[in-house]
Amino acid sequence: MSLSQIITISGKPGLYRILSQSTGRVIVQSLEDGKKMPVFMRHNFSVLNDICLYTEEEELPLEDAFKMIYEFEKGEASVDHKASKAELASRLEQIIPTYDKEEVTAADMKKLFKWYNTLVVKADWTPDSEEKKSDEEE
Repeated sequence: MSLSQIITISGKPGLYRILSQSTGRVIVQSLEDGKKMPVFMRHNFSVLNDICLYTEEEELPLEDAFKMIYEFEKGEASVDHKASKAELASRLEQIIPTYDKEEVTAADMKKLFKWYNTLVVKADWTPDSEEKKSDEEE
């Protein structure tokens, strides 16, 4: 599964897989409960491939951040997103020591770990699935 097929919808919890697209709307399926629904273009949504994490040097694509977490956690789920801010910051610093401590908020860390855990546990995401997808596109 590619992150280019996964979106987050403003105002709705969780992540959604794009099933199909038509003029003015996208049909998505929740990774949490499997429910399908239409998302209209007037809704504010973002494809995970387009999201980055601030670091001291540059912006780190979310895909690369997920790969780093995946390698650190050896393919298992990471820290719970409901953990304390200090716990989340400590784990993020272990994984990505150059993350920008001024720009990356506690809410950003919660989303990062929640999304990662959802992808690994509910969607069986692996970095290998991203590499296979990019090889097919070439």
